[in-house]
Amino acid sequence: MTKLRDQIAVVSGASGGIGGAIATALAQEGARVLLVGRDRGKLETLAGKLQAASLLAQVWPMDLTRDEDIEHLAHGVGTEFGRLDVLVHCAGAIDHGKLEDAPIEALDRQYRANVRGPMLLTQKLLPLLKKPRGQVVFVNSSVGLTARPNTGHFSATQHAFKAMADALRDEVNGDGVRVLSVYPGRTATPRIEALHAKEGRPYRPEVLLQPEDVASVVLNAVTLPWTAEVMNISIRPMQKSY
Repeated sequence: MTKLRDQIAVVSGASGGIGGAIATALAQEGARVLLVGRDRGKLETLAGKLQAASLLAQVWPMDLTRDEDIEHLAHGVGTEFGRLDVLVHCAGAIDHGKLEDAPIEALDRQYRANVRGPMLLTQKLLPLLKKPRGQVVFVNSSVGLTARPNTGHFSATQHAFKAMADALRDEVNGDGVRVLSVYPGRTATPRIEALHAKEGRPYRPEVLLQPEDVASVVLNAVTLPWTAEVMNISIRPMQKSY
């Protein structure tokens, strides 16, 4: 299957469960995937697996809260490829707690990682996305649609993430760029395992969404004919365990 053959894809958060699954799915369809994230070791492990399967992957360690890292990535993509076909935003920070006593520093940290960083990365890469006929995928969260107790500051950044995607879509559709937002419920990843431990809740990954579930709907959307654009996808575990 090579629906994305010769396309260039940047996936932020590729060292995580969902990001890694999306990167793998894109590579399996023929894309050359740039694996972006903070954990070089995890990125290199994934790249090794993909390359062993004769898939195209490169490692780009970076931190979304560092402007110079974003500038370096954008310059590198422009210099080496001169264009970009798919940008997937799947990186970010999360911290749960009550609004009445949550440290304001937690909001600052999440804002930089979940809103400011993705916005700057999008700005820097957008000229390259307009060259072919590009696509941007915002991997959001179910709380980006409906805030719940103890998620206030995280939800606030995810609502801003949604607003960014919605505004961008109407701004760049005329340039031939598609924009998709995905809102997964709880997914079997280390982040959710840690969250369940914090909540004192049993972690049962078998009844949660799997990273590959999210990757499959993203892949389906980005490989649709160009007569269509999927705007929003909400996906949650079939069994409601939380």
